[in-house]
Amino acid sequence: MSNQPHCSIVVPTFNGRHLLETCLASIERHRPDSIALEVIVVDDASSDDTVSWLMEHHPDVRIVRLPTNGGVCTAANAGIRAARGRFVQLLNNDTEVTAGWLEAGLAPFADARVGSVAPLVLMRADPSRVDSAGDGYALTGWPYKRGHNQHVRYWEGRPDETVFGASASSAFYRASALRMVGGFDPAYGSYYEDVDLAFRLRWVGHSCVFTARSKVLHDVSATFDHTRPALQRRVARNAEYLFWTNLSTTALLLGLMPHLGFTVAQAIWRAGRGRLTPMLAGKADAARSWRTLRDRRLDRRRLARSAIAKPHFPFSVTAAQTLRDSVIR
Repeated sequence: MSNQPHCSIVVPTFNGRHLLETCLASIERHRPDSIALEVIVVDDASSDDTVSWLMEHHPDVRIVRLPTNGGVCTAANAGIRAARGRFVQLLNNDTEVTAGWLEAGLAPFADARVGSVAPLVLMRADPSRVDSAGDGYALTGWPYKRGHNQHVRYWEGRPDETVFGASASSAFYRASALRMVGGFDPAYGSYYEDVDLAFRLRWVGHSCVFTARSKVLHDVSATFDHTRPALQRRVARNAEYLFWTNLSTTALLLGLMPHLGFTVAQAIWRAGRGRLTPMLAGKADAARSWRTLRDRRLDRRRLARSAIAKPHFPFSVTAAQTLRDSVIR
């Protein structure tokens, strides 16, 4: 009998031992006996006592140690490569799973077309509020968290539904689908790398399902300081990477004017808060990368040729919907 796990849980971490305590304890508390499970912690060259603490307190956890700090995408990809399960759940180290989360999160994969599953992610500081009910993407060129900061009562009990993508803070993936599209793109560093992955999964014909029956608590932004200009610059750059790389030619033409209008509105919003300079620098970074973006568009055509089904992109269409649903950082 094979000892291959049914699901691999991958937790990237960098100097996050204090966060891992809660995350790993919740997995141990709620792991079902009926599902073969492995837990992999990827230590991204931490300088704290993460590795020694894991070896002492969680000897059953597989540890992948990176010699140098490569960032979120590199750490996640290392964990995905090490994973032996048919399915992979990627968990932030600042998350906490709840009873029944795994069974419910894996159930939609009974449909072979499903490549990823988005659980209902709640704010750990206030579990009555939603962090994410799956990700959306608008033709204005902006990704957003569905349901962010809404009351959980609007989302609990909903039937499973197709959404654009899943937040990598707690997303489930079909391992074969990840191998097909190549995992996360390290060029993103952090922010929107999961949206880029959602695009590529859709380019090969896989869909994403949101299920409210699987719940994960998330200590929102415990890992990143959003006031840092460098992070704001990266977010602005990555938004352009997404828009110019992943949209089909038709969608790109339809989205050009909405994207321009939304970018101007966002610039005005940021200028009023003294945060315009990092945004403009990020847009300039993207413009200088036009050759790389062109090559990535060609890669999307290659993915489409290998698709298991016709690609489908459930975009939001209007700027008003984007402004209503998105988180403008």
